[in-house]
Amino acid sequence: MAAVNATKIAANPRGVAADARGRLSPDGKWKSFARVPNLLQYVPSNTYYGRLRVGGKLIRRSLRTTAFTTAKLRLADFEKQQRVAPPRASDAPASLRDARRAYEQELLCRHDLKPRTREYRLGCIKVLLKTWPGLDLKRLTQISTADCQTWAARFAAEYDAHYFNQVLSTLRRILQLGGLHSNPALAVKRRGVKPRQLSLPEPGQFQALLAEMEGAGGRDSRNCADFVRFLAYSGCRLSEARQVRWMDIDWETGTVAVRNGKQRLTSSADPTRHVPIVEDLGRLLERLKQEPHAPEDAICKVRECQKSLDRACRILDVPRLTHHDLRHLFATRCIESGVDVPTVSRWLGHVDGGALAMRTYGHLRNEHSLAMAKKVKF
Repeated sequence: MAAVNATKIAANPRGVAADARGRLSPDGKWKSFARVPNLLQYVPSNTYYGRLRVGGKLIRRSLRTTAFTTAKLRLADFEKQQRVAPPRASDAPASLRDARRAYEQELLCRHDLKPRTREYRLGCIKVLLKTWPGLDLKRLTQISTADCQTWAARFAAEYDAHYFNQVLSTLRRILQLGGLHSNPALAVKRRGVKPRQLSLPEPGQFQALLAEMEGAGGRDSRNCADFVRFLAYSGCRLSEARQVRWMDIDWETGTVAVRNGKQRLTSSADPTRHVPIVEDLGRLLERLKQEPHAPEDAICKVRECQKSLDRACRILDVPRLTHHDLRHLFATRCIESGVDVPTVSRWLGHVDGGALAMRTYGHLRNEHSLAMAKKVKF
């Protein structure tokens, strides 16, 4: 027993009360205290610090003491001092309408934004004002955390998680431009976005879809089917496929130069990527180049084919496919054929080394999974 007491005294030579025995950080340098929030101790010097998050910013200040009881007293003064809002600037927006107009002006002045991105952000503002009646007339100082949380609960019940996060970001930015000391929208948590479960056709179903589209009897039925083929065999986005010209085909290297649809206007990266001409894409291009064309002509004669694709899916009782689903189909077929994920990622124009592709296309088709399982031996 004496040995145990000696060990405790050695571990706590100052005789600090039990309340001061906190929890150490993984590196052993900082100690926190469950009964005294916002209080830390720097273990190497035994100095106490106050730590507080105000307006989304983490503030840490030394309390200039090594005594636990004194630190608790000084912590209260530290918290009060940090939470008192400083006077707002004389030219700071008074109402949300003023801050909202400042945000709209910011969007118009940002030259790195694409027109569609700017339009999307302006749409988020409209939805925000529609789902929060009277918000535009509120004074910024009257908007509380409770108000933001009430709106968020109502909004989340009607819209999906991705759009919820986008509109929440818009609200946060507007309030930030209002010059508030503490942004009440920061207390609202973003929602987790679940990846969409892909339902892609098997090879036989895909060929049946193409046959159905070609035989529809419309003026552009054949062109629509070829457009679907080009999207599926190249992995291009809809906006990218529309821009591919015959001059972009390099028959010697077997590649197609594709202008990246997600490239920022101010980015210094190469605005084009080179997609390999896989066997099916090569047959398609060989057939299409038999028709008269100029180098600057677009390869695809139609710019979209969603109605034709919807009709074929409905007739064959196949889950609805969009233009972008054909890009998913390209990536999935490549992975199933043994192409490594980083390479597929480069073909798709991703710049994250394959992280997004792994999350999106990590699944494999049932037939491929069973074929791989047969190779496992013990």
